[in-house]
Order: sequence, then structure tokens, then C-alpha cells
Amino acid sequence: MGPHPAVAAIRLAVRRVLHDVLTEFHRHADHDRPAEAARRPAHAAGSRYAEAGAAGRQTLPERPDTPLVLVACSGGADSMALASALAFEARKLAVRAGGITVDHNLQPGSGLRAAEVVTRLTAMDLDPVEAVAVHVGREGGPEAAARDARYAALDDAAERHGAAAVLLGHTRDDQAETVLLGLARGSGIRSLSGMAAASGPSGRYRRPFLQLDRQAVRKACLVQSLPVWDDPHNIDPAYTRSRLRHEGLPALEKALGKGVVEALARTAQLSRDDADALDTWAAQAELSVRDETGRLECAKLYVLPPAVRRRVLRRALIEAGAPAGSLFARHLEEVDRLITGWRGQRAINLPGRVEAMRQGGRLVIRQS
Repeated sequence: MGPHPAVAAIRLAVRRVLHDVLTEFHRHADHDRPAEAARRPAHAAGSRYAEAGAAGRQTLPERPDTPLVLVACSGGADSMALASALAFEARKLAVRAGGITVDHNLQPGSGLRAAEVVTRLTAMDLDPVEAVAVHVGREGGPEAAARDARYAALDDAAERHGAAAVLLGHTRDDQAETVLLGLARGSGIRSLSGMAAASGPSGRYRRPFLQLDRQAVRKACLVQSLPVWDDPHNIDPAYTRSRLRHEGLPALEKALGKGVVEALARTAQLSRDDADALDTWAAQAELSVRDETGRLECAKLYVLPPAVRRRVLRRALIEAGAPAGSLFARHLEEVDRLITGWRGQRAINLPGRVEAMRQGGRLVIRQS
């Protein structure tokens, strides 16, 4: 008799991601191997270390043959189910599996809970396993600040351990919430595309559960007798996502019927495809709207479709030093009016001490 359908589903989702990680890992290893061989002395070919040649001089050991995949685990149902599936599948594949839990220090006893997660992950034979404590600032609000601190810690852990990938337990329900939050902000099609299956530096972050609902993942924990921790922040109405989860989405399902979560997840994928196509178009168009000195020509920008033009402008603003996370639709609209509604406006001040102005038919973007 096979595993419970919920357990089979989470394992299959993780297996697919691990196969992708393995394929990419070996492709990069094959690409790097000729260069490494060329640097190695001829008499050392095939040995684990090249001859030192001079006292105290060492060469680096060969690259491991198996990639390390870490799971980011809070102890909640989503990440515990993910950790269990990773531990199971890694035993059958040429993959090393480890785990990281981040202690945000936002609740009493958070250090003890982090230690408990480490114990549970270690019991699954994951290695390395560690808890990382972070300081959460205030910039962007509590949810954004906690997210920034968490990803910074995960990035650092991945670099220290040389991890090929970090698995995140976001589900289809999380994706639906992200789409609705983007819609409420009026941030455009990129926000409506939600979370990508792979993101971060070189696709470091992988989200195997984006096609699985939260209920199935929780069921997988139940049938495997996995202890889970329910974060009280997830039901605290002080947090926007919590209100959306427990009030907004249920209200939508009551008004529109079941299937809202699935529809929003499909919207995310369709929006991502469209956004990717527009980004590619904008990258190509940017080459044709600059003069010989590299400055943006307003007349050439004007004839671009608005969606493409605003992407060109956003890229230019970020390149000049504006933080991507601080650029909102209203900023782009103001800069866009320098192109489409020119009436002699003054320079526009933007995040990151960046300013945009129109001079002699050119759009000048610089850091003040």
C-alpha cells in the first residue's frame, strides 16, 4: 500500500524540483570542469589535490559531486511537510539535504521554538541544520521588515554552506493571497504575477508547493504524525495578510463560490508570462531609445506602448540608484508625464535621492 495521497503529492512536488536542481548542478559542473582541468598541473590530473610546488601553497579540493539543498523551516505545517518530503526524496537521489530555521526574535520563547525545530530536522537526518537569529527592523512595516531579515539570513546560510537551492513552503493559498495584496496596492501586472516557482540569485529559492493547497499540506503532516507549530501572527488581525487569509478570502469564496484560490493562482501564472514578455520587449526597446551618449530620447520613448515605456523608465531609475522596492506606480506615472505630458515641469525627486528631469528633448536621470 502506497503513501497517503497528500504525502504522495508533496513528495512528487519535491522530487520534481530536486531533479531540476540536479540537472542544473551537473550542467554547471560539466561547464566548469574543463576550466578547472586547464588550471591543474598536468602531473596532477586525476588527483584530489594538485602538488603544492612551494612550501605552504595549497590548492582547493574538488567540488562535491552532490548538491546541497536546504529547507527553510519555521516549524509550521507547510515547512514541516516540505522538510519531511525533502528528507525522504534526498535519500533516493544524489542530493544532500539540510535545514535552516530563522528566529525573528519577535515573540517570547522564539529561541526555544527555533531549537525545537532544529531537533526535529536533525531527527529527519538532515545535515547541516542550524537556527539563525535575526534582528527585524521597521522599514516598510513589520511584515516587510521580517521578510527582509529572513531572506538576508537565508542568503547568508546558503552562501556559507554552498547550497545549490533553498526550498520554501509557500502554497497555492499563499500565492492567491499575494495576488490579492498586489491587486489592492495597484502595483501592476508584475505584482499580480505573485511568487515565482524559482527566484533569487541563480534561481536559489524554489517553491515546490505552489500547485498544492494548504489543506493538503496540513493533511500530509497529520497522517505522518509530524508536530507543527501554528504561529500566532498568522491569526493576528494586526497583520494585513492575516486579515486577508481569515476574512478577505473566505468572504470572496462566499460571494463567488469555491475555486477562487485556484483562479487567483492561474491569474498569477498568466500574469507572470505576460510580465516576462513585456520585460523582454522593454530590454530590447531600451537599446533603441538612447542617443549616442546613452541618454534617453523623449521622442523615441513617446512612441513606445505605455507598458513597455514604463518598464524602460523603471529600469533606468533603478540603474541610477533608486531602490526597486521603493519605486511605486505613482513614481513611474510622474516620470512618464515628463514624456507624455511635458509642460515644463520641474525635476521629480524619487527614492534613493534620484531625480528625473527633461532637458533638450532628453530624459536625464541622476542621483543628487
